[in-house]
Amino acid sequence: MNSSFNLPFGDLEPETQDTIPSSQKRVMTVAELTANICSQLESTFPDELTVEGELVNCKTYSSGHLYFTLRDSSAKNAAQIKCIMWKSDRRTLRFKPEDGLRVVTHGQLNVYAPTGNYQIICKHLEPEGLGALQLAFDQLKQRLTTEGLFDQNRKRSLPALPRIIGVVTSLDGAVIRDIVQVLDRRYPNRHIVICPTRVQGDGAALEIAKAIKTVGKVPGVDVVIVGRGGGSIQDLWAFNEEVVARALAASPVPTISAVGHETDITIADFVADYRAPTPSAAAEIVVKRKDALVTEVSTLTSRIQSSSTLLLRLLESKVRKVESNPGYARFPDRCSLRSQHVSELAHQLQDSARTALKQREQSYQKLRLKLEALDVRHRISNFRTRLVAANNQISPAIGACYHTAEAQLRSLAGQIHSLSPLAVLGRGYAVCWNNNRTKIIRDTNATHVGDKVRVTLAKGELSCEVQKLTQKKNDQ
Repeated sequence: MNSSFNLPFGDLEPETQDTIPSSQKRVMTVAELTANICSQLESTFPDELTVEGELVNCKTYSSGHLYFTLRDSSAKNAAQIKCIMWKSDRRTLRFKPEDGLRVVTHGQLNVYAPTGNYQIICKHLEPEGLGALQLAFDQLKQRLTTEGLFDQNRKRSLPALPRIIGVVTSLDGAVIRDIVQVLDRRYPNRHIVICPTRVQGDGAALEIAKAIKTVGKVPGVDVVIVGRGGGSIQDLWAFNEEVVARALAASPVPTISAVGHETDITIADFVADYRAPTPSAAAEIVVKRKDALVTEVSTLTSRIQSSSTLLLRLLESKVRKVESNPGYARFPDRCSLRSQHVSELAHQLQDSARTALKQREQSYQKLRLKLEALDVRHRISNFRTRLVAANNQISPAIGACYHTAEAQLRSLAGQIHSLSPLAVLGRGYAVCWNNNRTKIIRDTNATHVGDKVRVTLAKGELSCEVQKLTQKKNDQ
């Protein structure tokens, strides 16, 4: 690789700058630089890296791809790297990735060109320390426990004598032979519906769930046995899948889980209505022995017959005692007479009811006609017509009244104005008051020389002093 690529732009060695003409310098695009970096990273690091760390910002997008950040610890400035797991690889996960979980990733280092960030393309993911299967088992168990799928109150009791027994298992193993042998021995005329399915491997869980739904819908099936032989946790893992657990919980008939040996525990054992330690034990649980059942039925039959015979004799004795009573004589004849009387009364009641109904019908018709005549809609229409006519008459009358009142108001206003003292003062007259403005002075005898008086004019007021009193000759 050219040594200039490893140096910052513009920081070439002095001798290089002197020896390379500016016209021959290589100018790289961002895409070329990113491609070079990606090529260097992929050639430097192996095809598959194994990195451990803590999951942060773990999120699955609608596309199905899993995005997360891997960091060394929970410290704020801890080293971290972004990771992505494609949808096809995420499907192989047995557990649910969550923030804070320590994991080991296996993948390839890559540079994302649009942002220039380097990241790990994760191919495989497993929890650190605890196995992936055990972690997935614990996570699913906790979630289903919270939802109440393990609650004993929701579990149903098994039928005493099922009409048809459904079996979900593989036809290749010994499980189906063991179940059939036990049922033949204990209940020879049994009816079995077998829904064959794979019980291990990829896709087995979906087939088991589908088989449970199918056999549960068969008419007459009263109970379903779901089982397989023993094996490792990987062999039994199909019965730890959520899809199988929900199929068992949604089954319309009671279910029995018979997976592995007595020491093998699966999620299906917790969800099923009953857990059998082995498939053979499941067959023994689902039906009783025929001879024990026949003996029990015979015993119950004898008890019922004895009780029925005793009860019948007691009732016969009571009937004979009643018949021997003198008051019972001609009792059937009296019952016949009562029956005839009841029939006559019923006929009369029917006639009375018809008559009353007819009268009610006539009254109803009369009232309906009256109501139609007094229909409020007609009355409202008449009122509306009258209101329109009155409105057409009242508007001109109101206008005429308004003009008349306006003319009268103007005339009265003129009269009031002509009689107003202010109008008189406006023509040059004045009003003379005593000094306290409590009395109008109309005569010279009401004042004396030297008194203070006030003279009100049209505009303003004068404060005066009387210096001389002069009386008219005709007033002497």
